[in-house]
Amino acid sequence: MNKQLVALAVMGVAMFSAVDANAEGKNGVAAVVNGKDITVATMKESYNQNPAIKAKVSFKDFYNKAIDVFVDGELVYQAAVKDGVLDSKEYKTQLQMAKEELARKIYLEKKVDAKVTDAQLKKMYNEYKAKLKGEKEVKAKHILVDSEAKAKEVIAKLKKGGDFDKLAKQYSKEPADLGYFGKGIMVPEFADAAFAMKKGEYSKTPVKTQFGYHVILVEDIRDAKVLPYKQVEPQFKAMLTQGTLAEIFQQLQDSAKITKYDINGQVIK
Repeated sequence: MNKQLVALAVMGVAMFSAVDANAEGKNGVAAVVNGKDITVATMKESYNQNPAIKAKVSFKDFYNKAIDVFVDGELVYQAAVKDGVLDSKEYKTQLQMAKEELARKIYLEKKVDAKVTDAQLKKMYNEYKAKLKGEKEVKAKHILVDSEAKAKEVIAKLKKGGDFDKLAKQYSKEPADLGYFGKGIMVPEFADAAFAMKKGEYSKTPVKTQFGYHVILVEDIRDAKVLPYKQVEPQFKAMLTQGTLAEIFQQLQDSAKITKYDINGQVIK
């Protein structure tokens, strides 16, 4: 069988292991395959390890299908054992790789969980609120073109009373509306120009950035809005996790003796 198809079949076993915690089977047993019990506890554990599926799937609707999939999985495993797969070199190699990967995963999760705490996330949120205090946000539109000459052409039409939205549809390489943003969100050249303008004003000269030439219209200016904790929590969690992982790898490298070689066997300095 094609290895890709085998992978899909194995994935199918994992995906359909979503079960309802209320199921009890017969004395805690969901099925018996050639004398081997498939327990409800095993199915519950698999279900709980799939939070995305758990949030959407009720066992009451899929119990029979789940049993069939677990039964098929057990049948394939028993057949593999009978066929001597567990003694094969390929199995032992992949098992060792899987063990190493699992060890890495559990180790990193343990270290990250110790650092990425509710207290740390709340601290980040408080720092975020303090940083925004007194800051402003601008609501703006822009017209982005490839050349300075084209941007000057747009500005000339605005000076003659041209409609910004209509000109944006005619000239701009991307959507005009940027919504509200803080100064640190945009590239410096764009942010400096936008935050130097007044409400209702458009840029009288083209603003050059790495993306091209912009004509900016400032529609509104307001005090920076602090987003609710629940809204920014996933973002802060991702940032803290990324930083923690970087620290872990750096600490491991600093405390280890490592020699690396290039393709020709020379030491990489």
